[in-house]
Amino acid sequence: MARVNPVVLVLIAIASVQFGAAVAKGIFTAAHPATLSFLRVTIATTVFLVIARPRWSGRTLRDWLLVLGYGLCLAGMNLAIYLSFARIPIGVAVTLEFVGPLALAVIGSRRLIDLGWVLLAAMGVGLLGALPIGLDPVGVALALLAGAMWAGYIALAGPMGRRWEGLSGLTTGSLLGFVILAVPGLLLAGDSLGRSSVWATMALVALLSTVIPYGLELHARRSIKASTFGILMSIEPAAAAIFAWLVLGEWLGWVEWLAMALVITASVGAVRGAHVTRRPAG
Repeated sequence: MARVNPVVLVLIAIASVQFGAAVAKGIFTAAHPATLSFLRVTIATTVFLVIARPRWSGRTLRDWLLVLGYGLCLAGMNLAIYLSFARIPIGVAVTLEFVGPLALAVIGSRRLIDLGWVLLAAMGVGLLGALPIGLDPVGVALALLAGAMWAGYIALAGPMGRRWEGLSGLTTGSLLGFVILAVPGLLLAGDSLGRSSVWATMALVALLSTVIPYGLELHARRSIKASTFGILMSIEPAAAAIFAWLVLGEWLGWVEWLAMALVITASVGAVRGAHVTRRPAG
């Protein structure tokens, strides 16, 4: 992997995340999205625990508060975006979700151009709201909530990473996310937990949407600039729409594609040079 261009690794990771999202939505008829989110986090957490074996003794209260907030954002982001997928197209949901990191990138900025990026993204979101057919407002709200959680995850990743070495923070946060998602995941499971097909599919999704992309991006970030990484991540809405079409047959209209283009353009402009952290999700 050392000889592979880091840009290629990030692109593969993006494709893996969005392919996993489309695969997960493909079995929404077999299990509730909350249950599927819980299963994915359960399987991914198990893998991380085997790999990382985090040290928990000797931690301060601040350490635990940081990782608790991180785990809450991780669980909330994953649950909200899956619930959103159940109501609106994946490409639209990911476009709306991206507003969270974009807003975080320009918070506190006094540059006029950053205000322009926000207005451009707002135009994109406004276009989605003006669709002739209309979008489920709950699905839209859930996607925006997922974006807010993603922004919180990004904000906490830095300080948590400085206090939790290696994969310890991610693993512990993922374990806390598992605990948080256990309640809705189990209550809404019905008989789905007894289906081997559901477990097999979510094991695949856990690898595609969490383990594989995190490993690829961890390697790529050693040699790629933060600005380049942020720009590459901005193509996620388009990747989400393409894989949703290939796997699920979800094709967006021209208004949706235009709205997506506006948000992507705004993201590229706003995130360029800013610190962006991948969510281990999708």
